Amino acid sequence: MTDRLARRDAAALTPHELVAALRDNAHHPGKPPVGGPPAALGHDVIHGLDITVALGLGRQVPQERLRIVLDTVAPRTLRFFEADLGDVELRATDLEWSYGRGTQVPRPAQELLLLAYGRKLPAARTDG
Repeated sequence: MTDRLARRDAAALTPHELVAALRDNAHHPGKPPVGGPPAALGHDVIHGLDITVALGLGRQVPQERLRIVLDTVAPRTLRFFEADLGDVELRATDLEWSYGRGTQVPRPAQELLLLAYGRKLPAARTDG
């Protein structure tokens, strides 16, 4: 979508108008509508993983970013993203983090984040 809109704007606007549009919005005071900066970061991290995991690119999200987004995991998050975790405990194997109670699901933190946000892991990654 971003590429499509950028191409549309580039075709419709002069270089001077494009520069003016960028300049006019450089210091826009906009804020994420729900959840503040952690939710905005979560949006970028999760959708980035949606792409890189599907393509098998092996991207590793920096741990400081993962920690911020992992801190947003809560019952309302699970409900919103329809993440049915049942009686399991998500337990990160690469940093100190866990969520829930029950049968342990030990995985790297970014895989657990995908599960908490209602994603499915690729078949090759779902085996123990």
